[in-house]
Amino acid sequence: QVQLVESGGGLVQAGGSLRLSCAASGRTFSRNAVGWFRQAPGKDREFVACISWLGGSTISADSVKGRFTISRDYAKNTVYLEMNSLKPEDTAVYYCAAREGTLIFSAPTRYDYWGQGTQVTVSS
Repeated sequence: QVQLVESGGGLVQAGGSLRLSCAASGRTFSRNAVGWFRQAPGKDREFVACISWLGGSTISADSVKGRFTISRDYAKNTVYLEMNSLKPEDTAVYYCAAREGTLIFSAPTRYDYWGQGTQVTVSS
């Protein structure tokens, strides 16, 4: 079992930056693929980015390419989402998720463990 805790959310002006962290406890998740998803009010949960367990493969949604970067620190058992050039449409609750497997997927149904989420609000 893996417990995930997100942090780093907050209120930022458009054009600003935030770094989200996803810390794992319970056991190391160094062999799990990890993804970030977000959900805005009234909308479905959508894929943002994911990273393979070796960190060599990543996928990002078109809406965040060039602005968001996913990375992982094995020593800290943490995955990060660096978000730059934030837009009001990035406002959402951001969730990290891990899956039992090394392959990366964009579908949330492929993930087995979820954090509680962290709110990101971008003002115009």
